[in-house]
Amino acid sequence: MTTVNPTASGSARYRRILVKLSGEALLGSEDYGIDPKILKRIAGEIRDLAQMGVQVAVVLGGGNIFRGAGLARAGMDRVTGDHMGMLATVINALALQDALESLGTYARVMSALRINEVCEDYIRRRAVRHLEKGRVVIFGAGTGNPFFTTDTAASLRAIEINAEILLKATKVNGIYDSDPLTNPDAKRYTHLTFDKVLNDRLNVMDATAIVMCRENNLPLQVFNLFNAGDLLRIVQGEDVGTVVSAATHVSAGP
Repeated sequence: MTTVNPTASGSARYRRILVKLSGEALLGSEDYGIDPKILKRIAGEIRDLAQMGVQVAVVLGGGNIFRGAGLARAGMDRVTGDHMGMLATVINALALQDALESLGTYARVMSALRINEVCEDYIRRRAVRHLEKGRVVIFGAGTGNPFFTTDTAASLRAIEINAEILLKATKVNGIYDSDPLTNPDAKRYTHLTFDKVLNDRLNVMDATAIVMCRENNLPLQVFNLFNAGDLLRIVQGEDVGTVVSAATHVSAGP
């Protein structure tokens, strides 16, 4: 198993980070479930960060398996649907744990719902201790409460563990003034304020998550998960994707 080299973190800008991955990110080329190739690549990039001495926490969505909000709109009880969605995130968390351990990296899954037979309960101090020991901590089951998204869970957990930044993985390389998939002239922002994201309804994360980041001065960086190596480049301080912070500077890239 991987051990942390305390001197290896010299090239890293951040000591502790939280990465938010959507469940859809794990789909890859599959129509449903988890693409093993994507899972292995993501695990490899997280392993590389851990070997640098960076403390890495992860929050996963469950949309590749189940989306409670969708069935709620079709008539299912919302609370039941959300609980089913939370269980889907635990499935993804266990898959990522297995992928990391197959690469020789210690990992722990901590669930907001009590599922002692398959993972640990979420306890903040224990999570921090795992991170300090160099283990990747994967948070499952969202916040443990219905009506809250995994984006909000990511903001909450990042604040609780005193992460220095929240890294949000998406399908595009940052935040744009319009949809870059339909508008080839869309402009990418390099820096934004939380207030602009909220006021312009840029929808990079849900409003609750953005407000929590703003109120706790937690910077957010949005990047393209499918650009191999971008996660490492961000941690090394390179200008990748879009940074959202409380600063007043707003700028658009090419």
